[in-house]
Amino acid sequence: MRLVVALGGNALLRRDQPPTADNQLANIRRAAAQLARVAGPHELVLTHGNGPQVGLLALQAATASGGQAYPLDVLGAQTDGMIGYLLEQELANRLSTPREVVTLITRVEVDPRDAAFRHPTKPIGPVYGRAEAERLAAAHGWALMPDGAGLRRAVASPAPLRVLGLQPMRWLLERGAIVIAAGGGGIPVARGDDGPLALHGVAAVIDKDLCASLLARELQADLLVIATDVDAVFVDWGLPTQRALGEVTPDNLAGQAFAAGSMAPKVQAALAFVRATGRRAAIGSLEQIEALVAGEAGTQLRLPSREHLPADRPARPRAALPRPGSS
Repeated sequence: MRLVVALGGNALLRRDQPPTADNQLANIRRAAAQLARVAGPHELVLTHGNGPQVGLLALQAATASGGQAYPLDVLGAQTDGMIGYLLEQELANRLSTPREVVTLITRVEVDPRDAAFRHPTKPIGPVYGRAEAERLAAAHGWALMPDGAGLRRAVASPAPLRVLGLQPMRWLLERGAIVIAAGGGGIPVARGDDGPLALHGVAAVIDKDLCASLLARELQADLLVIATDVDAVFVDWGLPTQRALGEVTPDNLAGQAFAAGSMAPKVQAALAFVRATGRRAAIGSLEQIEALVAGEAGTQLRLPSREHLPADRPARPRAALPRPGSS
């Protein structure tokens, strides 16, 4: 199967951890150990969140003395390289047989007129207490949003319209490589007034789950896996009546409310993939990645049997990927 797996930013840097390089590396090693177990028999594309990381870089840039802070699109590219490098190295170290792992810095087109630019909803950076959050917001002009008992910086999260660079991804997959792409939802770019082909970076962070869904559709994936730090999608989260959802159809989710900026985009992303392709999507814990892929854990979202489109395609022939230094 061709899998697109979206790793949550909090699966790489947990909510209760200081944002140190050692903590992030330890979490990425755990994630790589899980991913290596499903990489062998499948074509694998990884995407990842960057909310904690890009927020930390933005805070560092805002508080640094001298010079102008780098914009969010450039900071997003930095996290693509940083997280991609760590995932690439740790996953390659854990594969049972040698296989190329390639990180692609990926641009994603958005609409500069998207209403999201007027209503920031994407949390980035660490969770602050109210007093500290309000102090930073006043100093840097931030919008804030709740996250548990604290507050986080909120930025615009426009809808992804087009993933750029799909052809290199297809070429690499056909040759057996594992591809890491569209990290943090991709680097947001938009068309300006200087010609229909000209693109420029914009100050935003695209939701990585919505981008992963678009990427999975464009790459004709057989399965979209949204790996997070909870076991499944829950209804009535945090209430005595909360319950996990197992096998569900799109109609089962109609009318259910989920947390904006958290579970809601994951459900929206899974729904978009299933409705567009007729194939399966799974949401659950990275620790259960094998069972998620097998359809035995987490929330498994699929159309009713009578609506299924063909999910199994003939195996794609793999060309050999040249080794580094070969002609």
